[in-house]
Amino acid sequence: MSTTASTVVELIVNNHPGVMSHVTGLFARRAFNVDGILCGEIDNGTQSKIYLLVNDDERLEQIVCQLEKLYDVKEVSVRKDYDCTIFNRIHQLVGNAQ
Repeated sequence: MSTTASTVVELIVNNHPGVMSHVTGLFARRAFNVDGILCGEIDNGTQSKIYLLVNDDERLEQIVCQLEKLYDVKEVSVRKDYDCTIFNRIHQLVGNAQ
């Protein structure tokens, strides 16, 4: 995990193959790291909610603007109020399972 301040970006997206690739590709093209990803189906499987753990720096606002332009992204919220430690706990759980 990164030592700089982190925040969670919450996305609601259409649920079909390729959406995660489009989202993560946007980050990769801009050399913006994603430290953690959680994703699950909502709305009877027609949509998914994605939580991205990212650095809270000056580029975040631009990334959010670009995410909002993606066709399959329905909502984008920067959730500074979310507890980022869930990503650490999942990492520990997965690490202990190996």
